[in-house]
Amino acid sequence: MIPALVVFALTYVLMLAFQAWRPWIALSSAAIFIVMGYLGLFDMGLVSALSAVDYNVLMMIAATMGLVSLFIESRMPARLAELMMTKTPNVMWAVTALALFAGVISAFVDNVATVLMVAPVGLAISRKLKVSPVPVLIAIAVSSNLQGAATMVGDTTSMLLGGFAGMNFMDFFWMLGKPGIFWGVELGALASVFVLMFLFRHDKAPISARVETEVEDYFPSYLMIATVLLLIIVSFLPAPEDPFLLAVYNLRSGLSCMLLCLVGVVRACVKNKALLPLKMVLRELDKETLLLLFGLFMVIEGIRSAGVIDAAAGIFYDLAGDSPFMLYTLIVAVSVLLSAFIDNIPYVATMLPVVQGIAALMGAEPYVFYFGLLTGATLGGNLTPIGASANITAIGILRKNGETVTTRDFLRIGVPFTLSAVLAGYIYIWLVWGM
Repeated sequence: MIPALVVFALTYVLMLAFQAWRPWIALSSAAIFIVMGYLGLFDMGLVSALSAVDYNVLMMIAATMGLVSLFIESRMPARLAELMMTKTPNVMWAVTALALFAGVISAFVDNVATVLMVAPVGLAISRKLKVSPVPVLIAIAVSSNLQGAATMVGDTTSMLLGGFAGMNFMDFFWMLGKPGIFWGVELGALASVFVLMFLFRHDKAPISARVETEVEDYFPSYLMIATVLLLIIVSFLPAPEDPFLLAVYNLRSGLSCMLLCLVGVVRACVKNKALLPLKMVLRELDKETLLLLFGLFMVIEGIRSAGVIDAAAGIFYDLAGDSPFMLYTLIVAVSVLLSAFIDNIPYVATMLPVVQGIAALMGAEPYVFYFGLLTGATLGGNLTPIGASANITAIGILRKNGETVTTRDFLRIGVPFTLSAVLAGYIYIWLVWGM
């Protein structure tokens, strides 16, 4: 276990230090874990490493990138930016409104997809106001991460919890006669509004804008709306029993996005009577982000196979003893810290049965621990640039637009945003579900 922990720690230190090389660092680390598995240090080979990759997420990201390229080309983001600027008095309110807008979408759509949809609007607003897009897109990313825990369809981790605990869509709002986790997330969102207003308090330059941009093609906008609706619809589909159909079912979100992207590209090529739209989509595809996530999924499988996550769970019980409040506090705190550096999807998937087992030993209802786990794991990703796929995606977009994003730039927004939202959710969940 120690060698795996050392490699894992070194991986993240190097990624934080050499951000331009992060995809290759992650892939190299994944290769090291696979070699360590074949050497017998733990049970992991090439097949199990590749099986740990969430291809559904990767497909969804790639397809949404393609849709966003068509969306930008239609000039709709520029028009939306102009409309938003006419409704806000200054830069501070424009950024806050945009972050809240991203949060609303993220409650029903995957966080990464939300960032890909809203980021073009943020870039357009930044250009028109002649301000740096870096803090704007970071605010969009952290807000989308927060609201992903609000509903069962908002994030993969929420879907994992819903499936494991037998919760349906409405249970996130009201369950067992009590308000659900949705309201805790919204309290966190309310707290984060004040944080954003404080962080952007000096950006009070008045906005004077007119709606001048003409949309060249509304079809990409329809496809974006269809993406939102289809992702919601497929989340309610029951899982089939047939193994092949189940494999397809597990890729339903990615396949849905791929289908809509294909429709958009084919239509654009037919309309232009050329392959230029296809070439544009392929050119705009953020291959480095996809490679980074591909490598990270295998790295996390490596530390899981080595027993690092299980060992951490054992420490929970030893430290908490027989105190549900202490266990709840530890789950939230440790989930925040770990999710700042590791992907929260495999972490939550691994921790759910562990939390259930510990709750059973204590003779306590597990829901307060489930919600604490989801809150901490979802929001913890906002502490670092690599803590969540949405963060990685936002930074990738900024880099493609010639912007440099330092760790300090991210921490300036991510840390106070996370602390305020986590504290609000932490208090709410314990008062409603723990006492």
